[in-house]
Amino acid sequence: MVDAAASFDGNRLAATEASPRALPGASAVSVSAASGEALADYVEFCRSALFAPAQSSGWVRHWTAQIAPDWLIATLTAEGRPVFVLALEIGRRGPLRIARFMGGRHANGNFVAGDPRWLLKPDVTSIRSMLSAVRRARPDIDLIVLERLLPDLDGVANPLACLPHFPSPNLSLAVDLAGGFDALLARASGKRKRKKHRAQMRKFDAVGSHRRIEAKTADEVNRLLDAFFEMKEFRFRRMGIANVFGDNEVRAFFRALFIDALAEDRPSFVLHGLEVAGKLRAVTGSSRSGKRLICEFGAIADDDLGHTSPGDFLFFDNIQEACETGFSVYDFSVGDEPYKRFWCDIETQHFEVLVPLTPKGRVLALVLQQGARLKAFVKHNPTIWKLTKSLRKKTAGQTAPTAAEDNS
Repeated sequence: MVDAAASFDGNRLAATEASPRALPGASAVSVSAASGEALADYVEFCRSALFAPAQSSGWVRHWTAQIAPDWLIATLTAEGRPVFVLALEIGRRGPLRIARFMGGRHANGNFVAGDPRWLLKPDVTSIRSMLSAVRRARPDIDLIVLERLLPDLDGVANPLACLPHFPSPNLSLAVDLAGGFDALLARASGKRKRKKHRAQMRKFDAVGSHRRIEAKTADEVNRLLDAFFEMKEFRFRRMGIANVFGDNEVRAFFRALFIDALAEDRPSFVLHGLEVAGKLRAVTGSSRSGKRLICEFGAIADDDLGHTSPGDFLFFDNIQEACETGFSVYDFSVGDEPYKRFWCDIETQHFEVLVPLTPKGRVLALVLQQGARLKAFVKHNPTIWKLTKSLRKKTAGQTAPTAAEDNS
């Protein structure tokens, strides 16, 4: 194995083995500071790597371009080729500096980009060396925070689960699409769902025509995102929580992400909307990850048709299309909500890894872990969680909004 050396060469910190002559198959680590070269290398690696949507080259490329964070990329190589590459942004939490996945609360269901062959038998000692290299390259970082990690991706176990970890406070919910849409409805209150869908359609037809839209041009992406941002701003303000989509830079990131995806043969990110009487009433933003279609976010308009549950109507059509186009899972992503439970039969427990790099980082890691346990306790107790949400709504506008727990 290797030990990262603290020799800084331009934008790259090269890891070297204790012996000057590397053995065949030995691993090495490098940490690259923000640079076009580092980003180009990451994009190239992702062409053949396995990764979650928030670790895709498009996500990382647009986040660095629009948000302009302090960032780095740590690369583990074996036999002279990259096998595990970790892209992180560095920010502050109070007086401390932390490194985390790019995207913050928007990055869910995370899985670090890895070579599919290496991931089948990962080297945990090398992963630890990789994290040590980050400490040596950036001694100003107190803590590496890797949140909402998938236990596996496409049946491949997450190698970070070999490190000390603990459960994320929020569950992730999904629905198994095996057998197609009719089979799904047959085992999941299908008559009730079809009846509700027909009743919603009649209500929509009573006020005007309706249609489901998939954004296929830049103008359509902007229209759907404009509507979504407005819907989300109103909802978060009413709930008394911070709007994680409120910053102009974050909005520019999502515009660039979805517009850029249009150039792909099979867009990795896609927007859908439900339009009734010429107005968008519901919007979803999804990612495609192997056989999984993931709803990254969604919102509905709070207007005269809000009581008809246009979001449920759009989910019905989205899930039906996912079945027809060969997806095996429709993933509602992080967060436990009744509209997700209406469909879901799969629960996924994400996990979190905290890697302290300084004594102050160890203290913060303990605080964050205890905070996660408290959140889990509150959210898994229906009475306490209902009371918490009620109090939050009552105090909306009277105090500073609290941080959003998920992007659903």
